[in-house]
Amino acid sequence: MRSPLSGHSAPLQDLETDVALRAILEGTATETGQQFFSALVQNLTSALGTHGAWVTEYFPERRRLRALAFWMDGQWVTDYEVDIAGTPCERVIDMAKLVHFPDRLLEIYPHEKDLKAAGAVSYMGVPLQDTDGQILGHMAVIDRRPIPEEPRAHAIFQIFAARAAAELRRMRAEAEVREREEKLSRLLLSAMDAIIELDHQLHITRVNPATERTFQCCAEKMIGQDFRCFLRADDADRLLVLIDELDKRPEGQQSLWIPGGLNACCLGGQLFPAEATLSRFELHRQKFTTLILRNIHERIEAEEKIQSLTAETELLREELQALHQDGALLGESPAFRRVLQDIAQVAKTDATVLIMGETGTGKELVARAIHAASARRERPLVTVNCAAIPSTLIESELFGHEAGAFTGATKKREGRFALADKGTIFLDEIGDLAIDLQAKLLRVLQEGEFDPVGSISTRKVDVRVLAATNWDLGQAVRDGRFREDLFYRLNVFPLRLPPLRERGEDVPRLAALFAKRFAARMSRKIAPLTADGARRLQQYSWPGNVRELQNVIERAVITADHGCLNLDRALPEVPHVDALEADQAPISDRILSAKEINELERTNILRALEATRWKVSGEHGAAKLLGINASTLSSRMRALKIQKPAAH
Repeated sequence: MRSPLSGHSAPLQDLETDVALRAILEGTATETGQQFFSALVQNLTSALGTHGAWVTEYFPERRRLRALAFWMDGQWVTDYEVDIAGTPCERVIDMAKLVHFPDRLLEIYPHEKDLKAAGAVSYMGVPLQDTDGQILGHMAVIDRRPIPEEPRAHAIFQIFAARAAAELRRMRAEAEVREREEKLSRLLLSAMDAIIELDHQLHITRVNPATERTFQCCAEKMIGQDFRCFLRADDADRLLVLIDELDKRPEGQQSLWIPGGLNACCLGGQLFPAEATLSRFELHRQKFTTLILRNIHERIEAEEKIQSLTAETELLREELQALHQDGALLGESPAFRRVLQDIAQVAKTDATVLIMGETGTGKELVARAIHAASARRERPLVTVNCAAIPSTLIESELFGHEAGAFTGATKKREGRFALADKGTIFLDEIGDLAIDLQAKLLRVLQEGEFDPVGSISTRKVDVRVLAATNWDLGQAVRDGRFREDLFYRLNVFPLRLPPLRERGEDVPRLAALFAKRFAARMSRKIAPLTADGARRLQQYSWPGNVRELQNVIERAVITADHGCLNLDRALPEVPHVDALEADQAPISDRILSAKEINELERTNILRALEATRWKVSGEHGAAKLLGINASTLSSRMRALKIQKPAAH
């Protein structure tokens, strides 16, 4: 290196040093930022006579240097970044002091490709440090000739390294300020609440986009306006009182929730309720106020709607309860009064109830009545129809499953017992439950616990169990189709619902109620049930019980002639007397025995099945013809031992 600092006497060296310093100083004096670093490396190479110079920024987490400015052989090297491992820069960074290799650089770093490509012979580098000694970067020169050890050259380096470090600190501080300002700006832009800044006269100085949406007014029209114009008069006065109160508080405590909120006003004059916070701060000896405000009109509307729906739900619940009491759970017959008495007694307990009765007698309604009168009424009543769920899914339905427990179980699912925790579960058609699942149900009844399908953990639940069946479970136990231990566990409180044919005067009473209800729904006027009509209804066996009675009366109302119920169209055909023993009195003139009623019902069902070619369900099935549900018909066919002939 042909340095102006080498090969001369001391006075001349001092002069040359001064010249070099002045050249670098003059070349960088008016520059800042990137321009400063560019001017610095250019003037360093010129003043020191080196082939290259660069200033870098250091990233300690990656142990890499990135060039802020790199001047080599009279041109810029752009986008230069290097890993410091195995380079002379590594010593500068790790030792945190000036490092000078006057010659034989490639002998010391023979594997450093960049040095080899540049043909470097000498190197001098110095760290750029923060005020706390943290390494920010480094500054270096490189030459293809030796750089002699010159204390004055080192001094020049140290002086401008300090200047470069100061500029790098300034740039970082400036970048941090910009970042904070950008974050603050984004915070204001993204806030859902209106944020409003007011000066000492309560004039608006700044608003965020949410303020524009809240007040339906653009920022340009709001800035400079007295904010009190956007408040109801009494709230504007209250705002002044609150600000005065804040000013009396010590610094750091000048913020508060505005009690009761504010009534704010849109530009068009529309008032809306708002929650708001108020705070005070001082800047350049001027007082400012920050108001954060949220329109709660929609929330208040939602709360009012919820209250309205809650009240409506209670009314509907009362109405539903009244419908139950005035419908299937209405009756004066001794048999039915006994049922109502049993419901009242058992409802207040947590006892398991087994509700027995033919299809259509109102077993589910009884279960709902028990739950509604129990201490668990605020918790859910979960209903499961054991006969309606495929056997492959019933375990998962009752106890839930884990994701992947079986094909199609893509995610975890809670079972009905888990959903009924602290409440009641109603197991309808319990007699149809598979024998292997009966043991798991018994465990829930005895221990209050179960294992979801595919799970290795046990769930504990507190569930009251109500079960219902139209089977003779005692016979099912004897036949081996139902577990004896489960039967006795369910049969804690047996509750038998009488079939409609055993309820005497309840039949015309219920028929009159149903007629009134259906007539009101269809906007028709129907004459009261006649004595002959009541007699005819009582003579029918009602295999579908109350549900069938509802269907018959609805048909009678639909086909009513001049306001009179048309029972001729509504009631199924009854077999003629010749189907009975010849020496007996006509059916219409005497009371039938249970055996005769069953025979009449059996004959009637067989006629319907023959007429539909033994098709039970569907639009043209026997159930439709009889006016009962297909499940009811299937149940009665089992009870009456009606089987499809082999020819069909």
